[in-house]
Amino acid sequence: MSSSLFGKLSIETEAKSSAPALYETLAKRLYEAPKLCPTYIQKVDLVEGNWEEVGAVMNWHLLYEGKTVISKEIYENIDDEKLSVTFKVIGGLLSEAYKSFKFVFQAIPKKEGCLGRWSVEYEKLNAEIPDPKQMLQFSAGLTKEIDDNLIMIKSKK
Repeated sequence: MSSSLFGKLSIETEAKSSAPALYETLAKRLYEAPKLCPTYIQKVDLVEGNWEEVGAVMNWHLLYEGKTVISKEIYENIDDEKLSVTFKVIGGLLSEAYKSFKFVFQAIPKKEGCLGRWSVEYEKLNAEIPDPKQMLQFSAGLTKEIDDNLIMIKSKK
């Protein structure tokens, strides 16, 4: 167990979808995420602001470790050039163990498909709290399911 309260972890997932398609789903069309990722996301409610805008606040209703949990998050940054979006956790499950927690997603173009990179930046409330490696695995699984469904939709067109 790490004694440091601050940390940053990352994971990359191979995707068959284009980088813009994967990015658009997570940065511009979150309201579609439950249809594309029902194993992980039950629904996303817009609480404040407008979809696609920095400062918008949403409640993610997630299926995590067999139960429904809520993560209240705010769009902190949306970068169309870097195909990157940052979500800052402001309430819910993660705020019980972390003083601060951010998810950063970036879609990295490849010759075919892309890499979906999730990074988490965090500050633990105390040194006994484990590093959030399970959140990275959750994010990687979510990305894979979204990718699979985007490819299936594309093949039906």
